[in-house]
Amino acid sequence: MSEINLSAGAAALRRFSWISRSRGQNMRGWSALAIFVALLVAVPILVVFGHVFVPAGEVWRHLADTVLVSYVINTLWLVFGVGIGVFVLGVGTAWLVTMCRFPGRALLEWGLLLPLAVPAYAIAYSYAGMLDYAGPVQTGLRDWFGWSRADYWFPNIRSVGGAAGVLAFVLYP
Repeated sequence: MSEINLSAGAAALRRFSWISRSRGQNMRGWSALAIFVALLVAVPILVVFGHVFVPAGEVWRHLADTVLVSYVINTLWLVFGVGIGVFVLGVGTAWLVTMCRFPGRALLEWGLLLPLAVPAYAIAYSYAGMLDYAGPVQTGLRDWFGWSRADYWFPNIRSVGGAAGVLAFVLYP
């Protein structure tokens, strides 16, 4: 009885062997396309690294002597701040919409994707304009409470911390 099943299985494999042959040829095409796209993306990065290790002229020396260290430190702070912010916001909101049942949960679930629909630079300009000294938030606070500039403290949105906060709000989903 097992011989019958084995022979039937072998016949089925022979009958559908063209699937595996065509899949292999198709996968080679996709692999070649994926490698081409990866190289296309990697070329600018490799060129930058190549210029770092083989500097052309005095430009890299001047950058290293003046601003390169502060740029690298600011970039690392930005990566760290955005990573922590995205982790807290993303995990928190994902847990909330997954574990809790409340009115409007489905709307919130879709609304959490909205920051991905707007480019990060557009949201950054919007936040900078709204939260700046002459923006509507600080102007409204001064008008409403009668404050002057010395009466209150407002965090600087045009800083590494402000940039990390804005990028975390944009990139958390």
